[in-house]
Amino acid sequence: MKKFLFTVMLIVILGCKTFAANVIPDAVSLNNTNTFGVYQVGHSLVLYSEPNEKSAVKQRIVWSKDEVIPQNLKHVDLFVLYLEKKDLALMAVTDETDDWVEVIYDNSTGDKGWIKKDDPYKFNTWMNFYSMYGRKYGLTILKGAPESVNNMYGSTDDSAKVISTINKPDIINLNVIRGNWMLVTVVDVDRIPKTGYIRWRSDDGIKYLFPKFE
Repeated sequence: MKKFLFTVMLIVILGCKTFAANVIPDAVSLNNTNTFGVYQVGHSLVLYSEPNEKSAVKQRIVWSKDEVIPQNLKHVDLFVLYLEKKDLALMAVTDETDDWVEVIYDNSTGDKGWIKKDDPYKFNTWMNFYSMYGRKYGLTILKGAPESVNNMYGSTDDSAKVISTINKPDIINLNVIRGNWMLVTVVDVDRIPKTGYIRWRSDDGIKYLFPKFE
């Protein structure tokens, strides 16, 4: 019996440890809003002080689904998004050249470093990221977003007429992105699809919505 209980506890602990590695934003973040995209990274990172391999190395990072080395960093510090099942890890980009990206490697402090690109197609602007994943998975409104995010407008203007309001959405489908606005179709509690423009980020880059990864 003791052996059985130990086995069950071990499975639960390991399961929780693996699950905890996932990083999916669920609340509005006021930190590090001055970013313009994401870069998909592998499991071994060398971050330089400048976009030059002869510059000083700021940090070396090796990570797996279970841990990050150095151990003072956690998955949530490194990534904007990490999905274990897809082995998809994205870091926030603050600057870019043809061959390099500057990324935030500690979201709690804002510490940054340059990574040499191993594939230019691994970089995506926020527009491309939201277009790709927002269309595929739909969107969710982040906790802490202002109430005005629930307003659906007839055009991309805060002073435009409110044509509907989002209450408890089952689905928010992305149609088009125009600047800080999205044209979305929402299926709410009344099950009647409604289409209109909503703000997905502030003028300062604070994001109010995020793709609804499952």
